[in-house]
Amino acid sequence: MTQKKLQRLKWINLVTLIIVIIINALSNSLPFNGVTTGELADRLNVLFTPAGYVFSIWSVIYVLLVIWVIRPFISIKDADYPAYERVGLAFLINGLLNGSWLVVFHYGYFILSFLVMTALLMTIIVIYSRINTSRSHVTVWMRLPFSVYMGWISVAFIVNSGVVLNSLGFEDGLWLSAEMWTIIGLIIATLLAGYLTAVLKDALYLLVFIWAFVGIAVERWGEYTALSYTALVSAAILGLLTLNMLVKWKGIYGKYD
Repeated sequence: MTQKKLQRLKWINLVTLIIVIIINALSNSLPFNGVTTGELADRLNVLFTPAGYVFSIWSVIYVLLVIWVIRPFISIKDADYPAYERVGLAFLINGLLNGSWLVVFHYGYFILSFLVMTALLMTIIVIYSRINTSRSHVTVWMRLPFSVYMGWISVAFIVNSGVVLNSLGFEDGLWLSAEMWTIIGLIIATLLAGYLTAVLKDALYLLVFIWAFVGIAVERWGEYTALSYTALVSAAILGLLTLNMLVKWKGIYGKYD
């Protein structure tokens, strides 16, 4: 990567992240459309939505992204330069989608918010894939922010799917109860998370699902017993899988063959 290109990209990434953080802060301090994200989530009553404390993971994500954005201004390993170059403008697109989702979600355009969320997840997958083209050659700090970010947006994508269904009048479920659909969703999410973690060789991605599943159990405890226990069992299964991978890999990331 030329120094000129690196200079341009690092400033684009920095400005993008600052704008995203400001929009996220305004979405709850103003708030957009007179309602906070948490209040809106409570109104929609999607059973896959975890307890409020779980959303503190955004603080972790933004701290990690700040580190990722700041590193090129200070010093990065030579192996990370090609990864930054491959990411290119994908982080800018991701930031625009992140901010756009908050606006359309707060104003009740739930189908549009689902489409934006889908695009948001796709851009993170693109960024993650571009970073991992070098795989074991990049540093942990290059991969780590997007491991957590992709894990959380994967969970948010499932919640957003439930939001669309509830907004269409299926809050009590279709054919099956809302609780049963959520249990089925938990089982599918557990299988997919386990499979993707094995493919990606990324234990952090799995830890995000564990965090969310425990939060679902806490949020629904006492009201939806079967759902709560399913969420706890799913978290326990993923926890054992994570422990096995950490021991096997001797770290959070496995090496590719």
